[in-house]
Amino acid sequence: MIQVTRKDGKESVENMLRRFSRKVSQAGVLATAKQGQYFEKPISKRDRRTKAILRGQRKAAKIKKLKLGK
Repeated sequence: MIQVTRKDGKESVENMLRRFSRKVSQAGVLATAKQGQYFEKPISKRDRRTKAILRGQRKAAKIKKLKLGK
């Protein structure tokens, strides 16, 4: 559970809300909740992971080419 307390007695609710939402997004709480919202077959999970790996490799190769000046 993510908790946010006032830094001092004068901190506004908007600032606390901003800090809370930042902590929630950094922790990935909403992303994991949204992933579990619908059932996904194990085969499609595996496909999604392999596609993500391929995307990362292509992106790394593209960045490497840009750094080499090609």
